[in-house]
Formats: sequence, structure tokens, C-alpha cells
Amino acid sequence: MSAASTATASVWQTVVGQSNAVQQLQQLATQSVHAYLFVGPEGCGKEEAARAFSTVLITGSDDATTREAKLIARGAYSDVNEVLREGAAVDKDEADNIVRLSSTTPTESKVKIVIIHELHLMRDSAAVRLLKTIEEPPERMIFILLADQLVPALATINSRCVVVNFVRPDDTQIAEALVAEGVKPDLAASVSRAASGNLGRARHLATDKFLVKRQEAFASIPPRLDGTGAQVAALVDELFEHIDEAAAPLLKAQVDELSTLEERVALTGERGSGRKALQDRHKRQLRKFKTDELRSGLATIAGVYHALIVTQPTPSNSDVYIQAIERIHKAMGALGLNVNEALVLQALFLQCPSLMPMPQVAPVN
Repeated sequence: MSAASTATASVWQTVVGQSNAVQQLQQLATQSVHAYLFVGPEGCGKEEAARAFSTVLITGSDDATTREAKLIARGAYSDVNEVLREGAAVDKDEADNIVRLSSTTPTESKVKIVIIHELHLMRDSAAVRLLKTIEEPPERMIFILLADQLVPALATINSRCVVVNFVRPDDTQIAEALVAEGVKPDLAASVSRAASGNLGRARHLATDKFLVKRQEAFASIPPRLDGTGAQVAALVDELFEHIDEAAAPLLKAQVDELSTLEERVALTGERGSGRKALQDRHKRQLRKFKTDELRSGLATIAGVYHALIVTQPTPSNSDVYIQAIERIHKAMGALGLNVNEALVLQALFLQCPSLMPMPQVAPVN
């Protein structure tokens, strides 16, 4: 593997705040290993690292300007297949598809790589189905497994892999990456704080003109709760209107991408154009966008309750506020599991304490 050159862009430049993991991967690229497990929080850069590592394994170089590197970065290289879950978890049927995929031979390179996303959401039956393939993979087959955390279902698979740990990039590292991409320093610092260690989300927020309005809408929830279901339903509807407004640029980009594909198909008459795969990817993008927005918004609400605890010397309702914060974080965890998001928010808000000012009683003369 060649060292990153000052004259040539390196694939490792896409992996921000992960110097230890990158150093480990650079060493591993020279060894003969058939299965890797990348573990780290969502949005930490392990997906980018998987593509960068795949490029090095395929080409023997970290040069980001090669044809292979560009295709792998877009998820369009024939010998690097990325597997994303369809439902709430990777199930046995999806595991069977992975096994079938791994049985095919490389088409243009020396190895075939399968990147499996969100392995921490794999069902036990799927883990059992994959275990033998990962233990004894076909010749020239490499697995890169991605997980936000290690869970009991992964214990056996974990023992068959080389584990690479990723950390959450701090706000400064994300801000520096954004500034290097041309974002103004003040804006980079602001969106980095709102992105919670997720560089991809920070990039989006840097172009989001509705961010401040959306943050204010979430922060206004506790003072507007009155304990009634009607008010909760109205507030949830309002929040989703804000999120739909923020999603408009993404939806437009998706429409443009699909139109470009349709134009190419009309010109070339090609079959197997990838239309369904593109539409499925768009659905996942939109679902993830909304999940990220809701999690960020709920973190803002938790911050409102937390501020009351730390700013008041002896807050009378501190236990209630702590319970609310715990419920909020539990709801944030549930949002990635294909739940009905509106119902999750409604149930949460009905349990959150109201910060509505008490009405003033006029003094009796």
C-alpha cells in the first residue's frame, strides 16, 4: 500500500477524527484477513472507512483519483457490494441473500468485498446463518461488518473478525473538516455542535437555512405542553411540518438524480438500469434524514430540561426532569427501528413535564 501523497488525494481523507482506526487499517491492508468488524457510533465515519479500506484492498493504493476508488466511493463498483437492511433488522432471508452474494466470484479484481451495514440490528437467526460463511468464506472473499455497538447476537461473529474501533469525532474535528471544504468558520462551529459527531449530517446542516427555526420549534415544546392529547397531537404535526420543510432540498436532489437516470435509459435503451435500487436508496436516505432530525430535535428538548437542573440551585422537580431526559433518550434509541415515529413522539410528550407558566392570580382587594 502506498503512503498518502501530498500531491494525490488519499481515500483516508474522507475519514475524519479516526487517526487510530486509520493507522490500524493501513497496517491490516498488508495482511491476509477475511473478516473485519468496524464498531463505532452512528455517523462516526466507519462507512467511509469501509469504502476507503475496500479501495486499498482492491487497488493496493490509497489514491482517491483512480477509477476504482471513485466507483467504490459511490457504491457502484462491481466487486464491492454494500448490504443494507430492508426492515427493522437484518433477518434470515437477508442473511441467505448475503450468503448467495458471497458465493459469486470477483468480476474484475482479485477479491470480492461485501460490506454489511448495521450488523447490531441483526436477528439471532440471521447471525447463525452467516456465521459459517464468515468462518469459512469462499476463496477471495472479504467481509467488512459495520456495527454501532457490540450486542450479544454478535458475540460469536465478533470472535471470527478483526475488530477495529471507531470513536465519535469531536466538534472541533468536524468543524475543521467543514472549513477545509469551504464552510465559513462560524457556521462550521454552529452546525458541528448540532450534528452530534456526525460529519454527514454536519455537511447537510451547513446548507440548511431552516436549522435555527427547527431548533427553536423543538425547544418550545416543554413550555407548550398542557397535559392534553389534543395539544400533543398538534405539536407533533407541527414538528413534522418543520422536518418536511427541511427535507425539500433532499427530495429535489433525488428527483433530479432519478430524472438523469431516466434520460440515460431513454437514450441508451439499457436494461437493468438500477432504477429500483436507486428508488430504494432514496427511501433509505429520506428515512434516515427524518430519523436524524427527530433525534437531534429530541436532544434539544432534553437540553431544555437539563438546563433547568443545572441552572437552578435546588430545582423542586429535578427528579421529574431527570426521568423526562431518560424517556427522551429511550425514544431516540427507538427511532431507528422502523417504528411509527408520530406515535413515539406523542407517547413521549404525554409523559414529559410541562414547563407552561402558571397563570397569575389577581390579588383580592
